[in-house]
Amino acid sequence: MSTQKKLGRYSIGTGDRFAHQAKAQLQACIQALHAGVEVTPVWNKSNREHRIIGSEPSSVRQAADAAVQEMGWTGSYFCDADHITLPTVDRFLSSCDFYTIDVADAIGKPAAADAVNGFVDRHANLIGDIGLIGSTETFSITEATLRTTAKKYLAAVQQAGSVYRHIAAAKGEGSFLPEISMDETDVAQTPVELLLILVAIADEGIPIQTIAPKFSGRFNKGVDYVGDVVQFEREFGLDIAAIAYAVEHFGLPQSLKLSVHSGSDKFSIYAPIYRTMQRLDAGVHLKTAGTTWLEELIGLAEAGGDGLALAREIYAEALVHKDELCAPYATVIDIDPAQLPSVATVAAWTSAQFTEALRHVQSAPGYNSSFRQLLHVGFKIAAKMGDRYLRLLEDNETIIARNVTENLFDRHIAPVFLGRAS
Repeated sequence: MSTQKKLGRYSIGTGDRFAHQAKAQLQACIQALHAGVEVTPVWNKSNREHRIIGSEPSSVRQAADAAVQEMGWTGSYFCDADHITLPTVDRFLSSCDFYTIDVADAIGKPAAADAVNGFVDRHANLIGDIGLIGSTETFSITEATLRTTAKKYLAAVQQAGSVYRHIAAAKGEGSFLPEISMDETDVAQTPVELLLILVAIADEGIPIQTIAPKFSGRFNKGVDYVGDVVQFEREFGLDIAAIAYAVEHFGLPQSLKLSVHSGSDKFSIYAPIYRTMQRLDAGVHLKTAGTTWLEELIGLAEAGGDGLALAREIYAEALVHKDELCAPYATVIDIDPAQLPSVATVAAWTSAQFTEALRHVQSAPGYNSSFRQLLHVGFKIAAKMGDRYLRLLEDNETIIARNVTENLFDRHIAPVFLGRAS
């Protein structure tokens, strides 16, 4: 494979839906550098978010470049065309240098029989027990394993190849970072399946830097992991072992690593991720998505006055339009309607009450995960407010920036990359 841009060992996807917090996000990476670890920022925004907000990919690039210049950042950084497909990628070609190729919808669609047979024939040498670096476990692979996995995933990998080659034709091979995302699907991939998916990716000639599988458990937007943490840690380690094997035996990039999507606020698995990375000498890409938008709301509420009034208004509108807002995210939110406070209740809340309900401090008496999840998907309400919302962001930049930086560094970077309790 050709010389390829590389992503650092540790990286964080920083969603910035309104393109106002790039400096505050970068400050968290600067704090990490001062603490002894380099975490590469990757500003990500999906086509769906651009459509909802009415923005263009160029706005992400402009905000990132301006922040890097103003803050004096000398490390690498990237802009991610998040969850793109062949029909949506073109608008990102001039602005992005990281492409999350989403093929979840193609999982389970049948590949051609000769393609499946060819995969099985090419990789018959994998049949048997495969020893893994850093694990006492082995992967047991049969011909049936090869065939079943190819039938389920080969078409998706072929689709990823088509998207990759389309981008490469426009931008030049090696000039961007490709990621493959398979997380937005119903069933988690097993570590054995991940290994065979990586083998198929190598066959397809895609020099991926990161891969985002679906892990076991639930990765709901903006709230903690729901699932068996012990099982997650075991599978996470086996996934890293699968990557190491694929890199060694199938020529994938040495810098290839796992990408944890909907990775924001998954506090209960951060210590296991850190331990596993240290044990296996591996890296990770943690994608934090909408965390910043919630910190903007927290900052507005904390500021009081017009900021608090706007935060209350956004919640009121979100509650009225709950079904519409939640529908696109139905598989990654769990909102209990009985736990959603009434508009009248929230209208009477102080700044402290609003921020305690929204800020992700689970030990706080007023913390409300349903309230938080609804506002997480409620950014469309703020987008419709246009300049009215953006002006308040600018008027309250100092307090919002403090919240954004503290959340990203203290609750995410420190526990995942430095091993500190959040």
